[in-house]
Amino acid sequence: MSTIGICHYKVGGTDGVSLEIDKWKRVLEEMGHTVHLCAGDLGTVEGALIEELYHHRPDVERLNHNTFRELSDFASETEYRAEIDRLADAIERQVRDFVEREGIDFFIVQNIWSVAISPPAAIALARVMRDLRLPTLAHHHDFYWERTGGVALTCGTAIEIADKYLPPRDPLIQHVVINSLAHRELSERKGIEASVVPNVFDFNAPDWRGDDYNRDFRARIGLRPNDILILQATRIVQRKGIELAVDFVKALGSPERRVRLKQHGLYDGRAFDDDSRIVLVLAGYSEDPTGRYLDLLKQKVERAGIDALFIGNLIGGRRQTRDGEKIYSLWDTYVFADFVTYPSLWEGWGNQFLEALRARLPLMLFEYPVYRADIRDKGFRIISLGSAIQGRDDLGLVQVEQGVIEEAADQAAELLIDARLRQETVEHNFQVGRQHYSLEALRGYLTRLMGD
Repeated sequence: MSTIGICHYKVGGTDGVSLEIDKWKRVLEEMGHTVHLCAGDLGTVEGALIEELYHHRPDVERLNHNTFRELSDFASETEYRAEIDRLADAIERQVRDFVEREGIDFFIVQNIWSVAISPPAAIALARVMRDLRLPTLAHHHDFYWERTGGVALTCGTAIEIADKYLPPRDPLIQHVVINSLAHRELSERKGIEASVVPNVFDFNAPDWRGDDYNRDFRARIGLRPNDILILQATRIVQRKGIELAVDFVKALGSPERRVRLKQHGLYDGRAFDDDSRIVLVLAGYSEDPTGRYLDLLKQKVERAGIDALFIGNLIGGRRQTRDGEKIYSLWDTYVFADFVTYPSLWEGWGNQFLEALRARLPLMLFEYPVYRADIRDKGFRIISLGSAIQGRDDLGLVQVEQGVIEEAADQAAELLIDARLRQETVEHNFQVGRQHYSLEALRGYLTRLMGD
């Protein structure tokens, strides 16, 4: 069996890559391997901390901008390259120490060679892999060319780095992507062939339930028993299309639909009355250092007149106490949700989609490209906002046709009222998810890859 080192910018969080790392680590350990984590931010897990690996350090963000946007913070390309080399050398020394200290004989590099937010980290890990002759899986979740607004390699050094390291070509490396679109793009752009391993989830674990720790969750965030909790569990970033969830919740709360909800009551026997609210609960954190998208969302919420709660400060990858305050896990939010929104415009795969299936919750989604290419044909029963963006409003936020929103709200109201329809829908989705995207499926993929 192997002693495996998994490296990423951060681990132990609620972002998609961190969540997949948790699953890979678990399955690899169940297969008999020893797994050690290495990252610039360890979140709630144990591992080797190399602070220079963290992708939101000011020096890393500056190099990211000067590689892919504009060479504006350095007097010359030579100065820019010297800063790249300085940070790459620092990371390389510490990663090499990690590999030798833990006896790593197999490397898994998570997204560093593809999303490329830190070019020095990509260079450093490639050097360690080659110098120590480490067999490696390069797990690519996102690629730099997929960034919103595109990229423009700024100089000859940036072009060289992208060609040699993003991702590197080496017989020691097996490349893994998470969807068929990325497989095709990587082949066409870089001449690199990759295996496709989709995101997965543990469909056999006990259901998430209320317990002594989380039973105060709804009251803690200000919800009353008869309020409807619409959960947006993603991070708050523009590609998540959260403005569409605002439009959806506004439509769901129309007078006509409120009358229906009051007449029939909710699926679980709760009454819905004049004082009941339909509340959009945003459980993720904002990754935009400028806070612009978050500000725009709050403006849209105010204009729409809906109830929305931004609770990312109360949610972590795991239950914990932070500065004396109880922090709930992401899974606790699903226990008390009535419905999930997932209107992402782009996803490498879609962790929150799987989470909703696992939680046996109905969901609305925008049919992002990977969903259409790899997931839709499995036969899930979801409420769709389609795949066409109609335009943008005066805030620059995306819109779909109002008729699509209204139809989605009608379907959601039925699933909030009709207990039998709801149960049939969520159970069907759960079983289809377990068939295609379980940890057992991941074990099969990893067995073949490790064997190769």
